[in-house]
Amino acid sequence: MDKNGNTGIKTVFLDRDGVINRRIMDGYVTCKEELEILDGVPEALRILTDAKYRIVVVTNQRGIALGLYNASTLAHIHDYLNQVLRQYGVRLNEFYFCPHDRQENCLCRKPKAGLIDQANEVSTVHFKNSYLIGDSDTDLLAGRARHLRVIKIGPIETVIPEARFDNLLEAAKAIAADQIPE
Repeated sequence: MDKNGNTGIKTVFLDRDGVINRRIMDGYVTCKEELEILDGVPEALRILTDAKYRIVVVTNQRGIALGLYNASTLAHIHDYLNQVLRQYGVRLNEFYFCPHDRQENCLCRKPKAGLIDQANEVSTVHFKNSYLIGDSDTDLLAGRARHLRVIKIGPIETVIPEARFDNLLEAAKAIAADQIPE
């Protein structure tokens, strides 16, 4: 519990495609061979881990609804991602995904905050001291719904974030240095 009576674990929520790995334009990562980790990601995760953040992936995976891959394949992709990251001495703590199509109106598909809520049920999040880093407005809106500080990777669209960076490494350095405004 902090001095304000807040409890929970400080957490960094990360979108996957476009933040951790290269986004496949108009496509989906359907197997581990298509997963290309972006430069600086292992170092960024080391910085966040050293700063005692829980690192959680929250990702929309519409490709499952489209029948391009299934939840088991996605689990293998995420296992592979952590296997590669372990070579650098880091890992992603948890993965939460939405398998639904846009029109299904589920609670887990970003911009709704259901994936964040799922993570909070597993281990209570200290929302005031937590962040969501994404590359789209839907990511940022999900974070805003739970009063997280939101950080945009890439150009700003409609939603104005607390901060914007070109990559995860820049964002991680700013978080660790407590340079993101509330």
